[in-house]
Amino acid sequence: MKWIVPDWLIIVGAFGQMFTAIVYPYIRHVVFDWYNDIRKLKPLNQEIAKTYGRYIQGLNFAFGLITLLFTQELKNQTGLAVALTGLIAAYWTGKVATQIAYYPMYEIPRTRLIKIGEVGMNTLFVTFAGVYIWLFIYNLVGFIG
Repeated sequence: MKWIVPDWLIIVGAFGQMFTAIVYPYIRHVVFDWYNDIRKLKPLNQEIAKTYGRYIQGLNFAFGLITLLFTQELKNQTGLAVALTGLIAAYWTGKVATQIAYYPMYEIPRTRLIKIGEVGMNTLFVTFAGVYIWLFIYNLVGFIG
């Protein structure tokens, strides 16, 4: 196939995903004042919310690390490559859809740094979705063809 995803783009996606995991606590604490809002919940709901936050952070980092360590395997058109790139594509596509559908309804601080960060993070999310959709289609075509 001539339309294979370039390694450099996959590696950019890997580092980008790990970056999102690293900055996630900052965004929760500083931008969204998340923990003050969480304190208003019942203790069990507080722990559930924190657990899901950790899942998101862990998945972002894990997807990045898997991508970095197994770049070639993620485009070798095997069944596992189809499954994993499809999973990651669905994850980031869901994130982008959620971002578009729900997040504009909420108020966040509008400082210059936050505006720049919002554009940067949304650009990363769309890039991740695009790269993994491309990888998924490439793998799927090679796997079934």
